[in-house]
Amino acid sequence: MKIQSIRDPLTGLFNRRYLEEFLNRETYRAIRTEKPIGIIMIDVDHFKRFNDEFGHAAGDIILKNLGSFLKQNVRDYDIACRYGGEELIMILPGSSLESTAKRAEQIRKEIKQLSVEYDGILLSSITVSLGVACFPEHGKTGEKVIQAADAALYQAKYEGRNRVVVAPNS
Repeated sequence: MKIQSIRDPLTGLFNRRYLEEFLNRETYRAIRTEKPIGIIMIDVDHFKRFNDEFGHAAGDIILKNLGSFLKQNVRDYDIACRYGGEELIMILPGSSLESTAKRAEQIRKEIKQLSVEYDGILLSSITVSLGVACFPEHGKTGEKVIQAADAALYQAKYEGRNRVVVAPNS
């Protein structure tokens, strides 16, 4: 029951409720230890197209594969969460803005190489847009930093998708 209360059933990632508790705790720790927290917001490019062309089950397969990929590619003390819809988020305690941006670019490249099959059909290349922000540079609360990462994500979408955008300093 505890796992069901903190995990998203489709992706296997932590859910938004757990994210909020984790980030709140890590923010206090970061203040005490004077360490940063990197945040990466991830959104599947043209997700609606996959759903429209192949059905919602195909979209679910994409999210499930991304969840597996992220779980395999986080450090023991990082977390990956399903934020909502096709938006995912990674929290990287102790990671500087520069390191977080590099990690986001590495994730972007690796996701593009994923092969996702649905109903015997290899789905076309899956790309993601990523927004990067860091505590405390982009806000004094976890919520503010998430907002900065989300704004950077939308900038990445606006600039053409399949890219990483770092939030400007506040």
